[in-house]
Amino acid sequence: MTAYALGNLSPEPVLNEEVFTYLERVQATLDPYGGRFLVHGAPAREVPEGTWPGTLVIIAFPTYENARAWYASDAYQALIPLRTRHVEGDILLIDGVPEGYDPATTAAALRTAAAG
Repeated sequence: MTAYALGNLSPEPVLNEEVFTYLERVQATLDPYGGRFLVHGAPAREVPEGTWPGTLVIIAFPTYENARAWYASDAYQALIPLRTRHVEGDILLIDGVPEGYDPATTAAALRTAAAG
């Protein structure tokens, strides 16, 4: 099942040599784990509900284990300070839904659980 690394990053990063180096090297840390960018630092084009002050990064991995292994890898851990010293944000790792996922099935299970 596909898993994702999501980043909600500051809308005003400090762009400098460390950030450029991070950007130049990050793909090489993803490659061994099958990671690929789906969205990379794009500001929201439209926010129809709520607020979204930052920029979004979405990286897909073949499995959650691949996502965790990438984040914990020595190669990526060495790059993290190049980003975090200049770009604030929140990062999370999350499972996607399986093929054929039906939200109505989830609603039925939640309804049953709520009824006690």
